[in-house]
Amino acid sequence: MSATLAEDAWNLAFGALSLEDGMAMREGTAWRLMPGNDPDRFAALLSVADLDAFLRTDAARTPRVSMADGNRKGSAGLPVDDYIEEGGDRVDLPALFACHDAGASLIVSQFNEVHGPLARFCRGLEKAFLHGVQANIYLTPPGAQGFRVHFDTHDVLVMQVSGHKAWRVWDHIPYAAPTRQTPWANHVVTEGEPRDVPMGPGDTLYLPRGVMHEAVAQQGEAPSLHITVGFMEPALGEMLRNLLTDLEAEAPALRAAVPTWRLAEPDGVALLRDRLVAALAALDQPDVTDRMTVAALDRLARDRMPMPGRSLHAKPPGPDDRLRLSEAMHHTLVPFATGGAALRWYGGVEKFGAQELGWLMALEDGATAGELGDGALEFCRYLAQRGVLERV
Repeated sequence: MSATLAEDAWNLAFGALSLEDGMAMREGTAWRLMPGNDPDRFAALLSVADLDAFLRTDAARTPRVSMADGNRKGSAGLPVDDYIEEGGDRVDLPALFACHDAGASLIVSQFNEVHGPLARFCRGLEKAFLHGVQANIYLTPPGAQGFRVHFDTHDVLVMQVSGHKAWRVWDHIPYAAPTRQTPWANHVVTEGEPRDVPMGPGDTLYLPRGVMHEAVAQQGEAPSLHITVGFMEPALGEMLRNLLTDLEAEAPALRAAVPTWRLAEPDGVALLRDRLVAALAALDQPDVTDRMTVAALDRLARDRMPMPGRSLHAKPPGPDDRLRLSEAMHHTLVPFATGGAALRWYGGVEKFGAQELGWLMALEDGATAGELGDGALEFCRYLAQRGVLERV
């Protein structure tokens, strides 16, 4: 039996690392180099030729395309006017080539949104981790540097496609668990001696958020091409901010006024504390965790690019066609206490009864409409038309 989309992506990204060990690595703060044994390991995902082809399309625009040069004073990022058409956002290809020839790195952000092999790869990792995954591309001329020492606000996996790059990584993390709300402060400095981490084609490097690092392409004739996979899991603070909008409408304690007119009085701070305790108690409800769970999975299904399990001209499934819920289309089944379930996916929320829930559970592993029984063919055709079902 063929491997699933998630298994294929996991094996390509993490090699022999088990799922259990990989999840434990994601939950820690230690960086890790995973040497590869195949220089063509990532060749099917990306090549310099793929970037050349992309740059010759109308999709090559800022901010998806950017450039950086670590030798510049101040910010390493090149002004966009240096490589885009005057008065627009489309790449000026001759100007971009000139900047690249002079030592600037080419960066294409979220290339998985426009490049099929990376789209399926990232979708497989999303199925494994149940959060968004993106792929940024870095092409650095020989001996050049893109960005200077910095940390990222999400975990990343660096996958060296071609060429060589010398990384320097610091063990000390100056700011624990940074997020997008964490402003980069130029006064953040490294502590201790860096570890030298040379990377060649097929190697991977896992860097948890907050780990200080920099990279320089090694000297030679070949540029360095690598993929930086970004793991975009939501932070608790972000999820709480979103959830508070709904909870405020439901919980009077969250709508209580801050008595500013009492704050200067002796008991003013104590009064505010009492109201804050009541507000926090409104968050300590049994269903809050469940709601946050559903919201996190809804975010994955809603915000990521849809990848329906059908083509433009798809033949409706027959009674003997083996079908399954599409691997590439994110979906979540949420059972109801009274029976039935909600199918939550990119297209919204579909509510089904107990019989349909049984069919959906069977379709998770694969089944034919004939095996499911009377009425199932129409149900399967409805889901297949919407791209939620695919042929095995």
